[in-house]
Amino acid sequence: MREQATALLHTPLYQEHVRLGARMVPFAGWEMPVQYTGIVEEHHAVRQRVGMFDVSHMGRFEYRGREAAALLRYVCTYDVRRLTPGEGHYTAVCRQDGGILDDVYVFRALTPSAKADTPLPPRGRGAGGEGYLLVANASNADKIRDWIAGHMSRFDARFQDRHGSTAMIAVQGPKAIDVLAGLLGDEAVRPVRPRRCGLFSWRGETVFASRTGYTGEDGMELVIDAEAGPALWRSLLEVGVQPCGLGARDTLRLEAALLLYGNDMDESVNPYEVGLGWVVSLDDGADFIGREALVRIRERGPRRLQVCLRARERGVMRAGCAILHAGKEAGKVTSGGYSPTLGASIGMGFVPVAPASEGTELSVDVRGKPLPVRVVPRPFYKRPKQ
Repeated sequence: MREQATALLHTPLYQEHVRLGARMVPFAGWEMPVQYTGIVEEHHAVRQRVGMFDVSHMGRFEYRGREAAALLRYVCTYDVRRLTPGEGHYTAVCRQDGGILDDVYVFRALTPSAKADTPLPPRGRGAGGEGYLLVANASNADKIRDWIAGHMSRFDARFQDRHGSTAMIAVQGPKAIDVLAGLLGDEAVRPVRPRRCGLFSWRGETVFASRTGYTGEDGMELVIDAEAGPALWRSLLEVGVQPCGLGARDTLRLEAALLLYGNDMDESVNPYEVGLGWVVSLDDGADFIGREALVRIRERGPRRLQVCLRARERGVMRAGCAILHAGKEAGKVTSGGYSPTLGASIGMGFVPVAPASEGTELSVDVRGKPLPVRVVPRPFYKRPKQ
């Protein structure tokens, strides 16, 4: 155990977590905060006000050059060539058989005419050509970096790993934009629409900010030079942003029915099974890894579907619990827990197509006892319209 602890990686914000007394745990090879004051309290802070998460463990890879867009189109299911400067899109990286290697976010850099030629702080940037930032899950960062590197020889593109040279902070909640406007500038922050990004100046540092997140709330994810990361974290603390750990991040994303790689999907799962057909571009006719398999799957239809389940009685379903239909096991819960916002147990899992319809009554085996559940619409929680 001691050897394992010393091998864990630390983000640029590690000492900030220690200073705040966070409970640290191993996660995807990193030592990360699971909670500060308590998971439920941090969860409600994000739903009701504003919280922040250290997400520096996520992979950040920059691709640049004349054929950077073509490279990313080849390895991603979504046609990222459609992105305009300053725009991003969620997509998947698949194997030839359509299995998901990772779900990622790709941003197209701002152009020089927009007073920026890179989506990240300028240290070590390449010159010329289109620029893209790909954000991958921490658990898959090395795998995705190497997978794309294995296909780069076919394209005129360059790569830079920005994982270690930057810090990344997610600021989320109904008050997030107000807080960030005060910190980074009202005229700069407010025009950035959902799924878009911008570059801002803060204390002489360049901050890349995208209006994205993993909580179901509004907010931004900020990327800054690693050395400046702690100062930005402390500045957010000073204006009342609640530090939050992995525990609240998981309950928040589950309420929003956002997928967790390794639980809700992996290389044995294809996009159509988990409701991600909308990130598969087939209309452009372009070749990409997994295209033929995904065309076949779409034509015949998936053999199973991921559903959202809400408990009708007391009890908490967890990942690995059996989902029962007509008294027989129909699938497994992939993510489950108690929803602090809804006051009920919720979960996601795979079942055959027939019992996947909304309103279907099923049950989940919780420690040998059947917990009645109902298939409900996705997501469980949707933030109120402003």
